[in-house]
Amino acid sequence: MNTGLRHYLTITFGYWAFTITDGAIRMLVVLHFHELGYQPLEIAMLFLFYEFFGVVTNLVGGWLGARIGLNATMHIGMGLQIVALGMLGVDASWLTVPYVMAAQALSGIAKDLNKMSAKASVKLMVAEGSDSTLFRWVAVLTGSKNSLKGAGFFTGAALLAWVGFDGAVLGMAAVLAVVLIVTWVLLPGDLGKTKSKPKFTQIFAKDPAVNWLSAARFFLFGARDVWFVVGLPVFLSAVLGWSYMQVGGFLALWIIGYGVIQASAPTLIRRGNPDGASATTLAFALAASPALIALAIHRGLDPTWVLIVGLTLFGILFALNSAVHSYLIVAWSDREKVSMNVGFYYMANAGGRLAGTVLSGWVYQQHGLVGCLLYSTLFVVLAATLSLKLPRTA
Repeated sequence: MNTGLRHYLTITFGYWAFTITDGAIRMLVVLHFHELGYQPLEIAMLFLFYEFFGVVTNLVGGWLGARIGLNATMHIGMGLQIVALGMLGVDASWLTVPYVMAAQALSGIAKDLNKMSAKASVKLMVAEGSDSTLFRWVAVLTGSKNSLKGAGFFTGAALLAWVGFDGAVLGMAAVLAVVLIVTWVLLPGDLGKTKSKPKFTQIFAKDPAVNWLSAARFFLFGARDVWFVVGLPVFLSAVLGWSYMQVGGFLALWIIGYGVIQASAPTLIRRGNPDGASATTLAFALAASPALIALAIHRGLDPTWVLIVGLTLFGILFALNSAVHSYLIVAWSDREKVSMNVGFYYMANAGGRLAGTVLSGWVYQQHGLVGCLLYSTLFVVLAATLSLKLPRTA
């Protein structure tokens, strides 16, 4: 096994372990605090700092990775996640909204340091000019991560029912600590460290393609989270009467399937390596999905079947959109700038998730799930329109 592949597999292993805890925390917090009687907007606010600090972390994290190495930033992220999990494993009287928001802030920093480090590292492990290999490796890393985030949703719901909130978060902290030690030993310390020390002012991307792609990414991920973070799980539980295990299991299966499609994108997209035209076409196709789901629910069709079928269509199209974006940001970055460009791009990703998360609670409370879906449609149309500015290869 060559060195690049061995390091890629090590990073993927660490990313997988981290991702399961990330998905589990989200499901644990949503279900546990809904059980405690929190309103949808209050639950959304618990994730406010998680998403906000994701924006800040990605902006700074790429610059930090270029200076101290991607291995270091990845393990700082793991360490912060362990601290965040430990903060949640306290007596219930401590779990006030500000306290949980602070723990979620650490978790948000941790997640985005880990994600930025893993995604940027792939560029350094593939030979120059091997775009097909790069597309395949990025798709597999991203797709498998999302499948395991779905497994994390199920894990969070199952652990909540099995060992309770405290047992779940402390157990995951212990497992992640072992993973941190293993990956720290196996990866080179100078991974991703640039020869020159970039200035902080260089964190803002200057390449128009990166800027337009980042803007499109903002609205793409806002479109998902505006109905997926709070509106959908609360609707399934409060309106359709699903149990916590049913909600967690359903969302887990959706994200697992979404990850499988994302990992399969190089096979499903057969017209060669993707470009700006691919991103534009897929985004306009995606816009129809939440609009049709909203129309069907508004017209009184069985919401259970509408959501099952509609989420399947949305998941397939969203996964292909996301896989193309994830490839393009790495492909359009040179090796010296990859961590900073990826950091800037995922700053936009986190910004979209922040907007979507807050809107998910507020819009659901004001207009229900149909309102969330209409906001999602608008966001996807904006992402598609911005994608018209992306470069075409032909």
